[in-house]
Parts: sequence; structure tokens; C-alpha cells
Amino acid sequence: MEPTAAPGQPPAVVLPQNPSTLLPAEARELFRAGLVTPTSGWSAGYAQANLIIVPKAQAFDVLLFAQRNPKPCPILGVLDAGQTSSALLSGGDIRTDVPRYVVYENGVQVDQPTQLDEHWRDDLVTFIVGCSFTFEAALQEGGIRVAHIDQGVNVPMYRTSVRCEPAGSMAGPLVVSMRPVPASQVADAVRITSRYPAVHGAPIHVGNPAELGIADLSRPDFGDAVTVPPGHIPVFWACGVTPQAAVMESRPALAIGHAPGHMLITDARDSSYLVP
Repeated sequence: MEPTAAPGQPPAVVLPQNPSTLLPAEARELFRAGLVTPTSGWSAGYAQANLIIVPKAQAFDVLLFAQRNPKPCPILGVLDAGQTSSALLSGGDIRTDVPRYVVYENGVQVDQPTQLDEHWRDDLVTFIVGCSFTFEAALQEGGIRVAHIDQGVNVPMYRTSVRCEPAGSMAGPLVVSMRPVPASQVADAVRITSRYPAVHGAPIHVGNPAELGIADLSRPDFGDAVTVPPGHIPVFWACGVTPQAAVMESRPALAIGHAPGHMLITDARDSSYLVP
């Protein structure tokens, strides 16, 4: 049954049958109209990205944090204070074109809006950070199934006991995403993803989650748990939610991110981040 809107409300936005075929601008238009959904598998061939948005006074600390921790925080682009669009989202608007955002005040989540109109300020600087969703199509093309896509859920993400290198006011733990991979295909997964360093690259850990301080794979800190099939090994990639974990620990007066798994779909081709 198609969703319907309440009386007096705008029509509900229908989830497309095959979101992988949408152009990024078409996907962003749906999100701008109010569709809320994780974006893994959307707009095949186009790079997806994390967001971290802070006042200009904190922007240098975020930039330095990313420079010191490039594995979880590979910067694809930066919007200057008050800027709302760029070549990465041509004709788009960073305030409206992500399915859902998270707003933090003093490190505490205070809102999860679908648009940022009530929170936007002209001094806000946007960092667009690479996302591992970008290499999932390459994994699938390499014959490696992606569990959270198959199971229709958001990717599981975990805080680890690994500390990022601090920068100014920013400090916090490394966050990782996890995808179970058949033992016979782990080497292929490492090889394929290592060719995408701008979107986290190769895994940072394979196997025992306890070595990262993760006690229970069934209880992710962000996203949804996935079933790990028999014969599969958990494989962990650095995750672009890491800056939000640092925000929660470091407690800046204001910061905004994407809701985990609800990414910015950019106009950049996946292939533009592929290295030989």
C-alpha cells in the first residue's frame, strides 16, 4: 500500500521501486520533498558522503581533526561559511537534500530534522566527508554480497576503544562500520576497497570485534544489527560518523551531522575516487 498523507498535509513521498537507478539530483529531490530512508544502494555509480557542520569558530579544529585522522575523516569538499551548494551537489541545497540530519547542542542530540531551516546560520561551515557506501557497488560487482542491503536495514556502526588523534577542541573514539564477508572473500574485499582511499579505503580490522572494544555485534551504537551468516567473518571499515562521536565527547555549542546511514548523494562518480 502506498503511504498517504494526513488531512491538510502534503502528499506522502513514495519510496521508488529501484532507487539504484536514480540520478543524484533525482534522489535529492525526493529527500527535499520529505522522503526519509537510509541511502545504501541508492544512485549506483555515484559517491555518497557524510556531513559535519559547525560554526566557523570551530571549523579549523574539525579540519585539523580530519587531517590527523584521514582514515575515518576523508574530506571530499568544504562549503564556506553560509554556503549551501557546490559542484558536489549541483543545484542542490545542503540544508534540505539529506534524508535526515542530527543536531547537537553541547554534545547532546536535540533534534533529528529532515530540513535545517530552523537551525541554519550564516556562519556554518560544512565538511563533506567520504562514505563507505561509495564502494559497496564495487563489492557487489566483485561478487561480495552486502548484508545490510540484502537484509533491508541500515549498516551497523560501532564506537571502538581506539582513540582518534585529538585536534584542538575535538577528541573522541574511532567509529567503524561492519560488513560480514565470507572467509574465502575477505582478501577480495580488502583488495577492492583499498582502491577507494577517499572513502575510507581498506578495512581497519578483520575478525574478533573484542579487539576493537566491541562487546556485542547485535547492539550497534548507530544503524541496525545484521545477521552474520555461518562462514562469514566480520570486517570493519573506518566510518564517517567518527566526527559526530567526537562532537558528543567534545561538546561544542552547536554541531550538525547526517543521521547515520542517511547520506548526502553527490554528483561525483564513484570512479573519480578509484585509484589504480
